[in-house]
Amino acid sequence: MGITSALVLYAVLWFLTFLVVIPIRLKTQGDVGQIVPGTHAGAPHEPNLRKKALITTAVSAALWVIIAYVLVSGMLTVRDIDWFNRMEPRG
Repeated sequence: MGITSALVLYAVLWFLTFLVVIPIRLKTQGDVGQIVPGTHAGAPHEPNLRKKALITTAVSAALWVIIAYVLVSGMLTVRDIDWFNRMEPRG
């Protein structure tokens, strides 16, 4: 795996993990009962984005290490996911 593909893999994992982490423990303004005029009741009361970004960084780094190891070690190759036998046989 090249450096560019490693960085792209990490970026994709980071953003995917971030989108999963954002709604965890989210309290909306409607839940708390303090709706700021001009905002929706579903807007977050305290988003805690810094804490969630740190959690996302740690989780995505762990996932990246696992996935990068699987790809670099050769445990999974492109031929393993060629379900329609479109690749030429090795030889």
